[in-house]
Amino acid sequence: MTGSCGGAARSIDEILGEARARLRRLGPEEARAAMASGAVLVDIRSQAQRAGQGVVPGALQIERNVLEWRFDPRSPARLPQASYRLRVIVMCVEGYTSSLAAASLQDLGVAGATDLAGGFRAWQRAGLPVLAGPVVPGSVVPGPVVPDAVIPGPAVSGSGVPGPVRAGLSSVSCCGAG
Repeated sequence: MTGSCGGAARSIDEILGEARARLRRLGPEEARAAMASGAVLVDIRSQAQRAGQGVVPGALQIERNVLEWRFDPRSPARLPQASYRLRVIVMCVEGYTSSLAAASLQDLGVAGATDLAGGFRAWQRAGLPVLAGPVVPGSVVPGPVVPDAVIPGPAVSGSGVPGPVRAGLSSVSCCGAG
């Protein structure tokens, strides 16, 4: 079987395996230590996912669809810190999309790009700091993940968010691929 450009078709599992073979993936504690040494943790989850699941303090929030433009040192849309020498740790929900994204950054020449094995969920399971995410107007917040956090904001019609929400462990749930 061939792809539309005449190349052999590959499954997503093959593509993911090839991407991960190039990475030295980091666990949550390793990622935290790398951040303390100047690495940049980049959260590529969607705004709605961050709102529902929480955010890692100090992480740059850059959605997946613009990641390469922000970190290509030659792009007019690059971030000020974009550099071929920058150490970037990409984080998604579970560590699948982040592996593909980190390999893509390596393809751009950002040799220090890697990802967080297990993603945000691994960070959270490790008991590392997580803050309540911002409420996104029009979104349904599937359940806070930060015990005793308050998510401020007025009621948003149709959003499922009844105003200030008091997070509790009994309401923990999360969903979404990433």
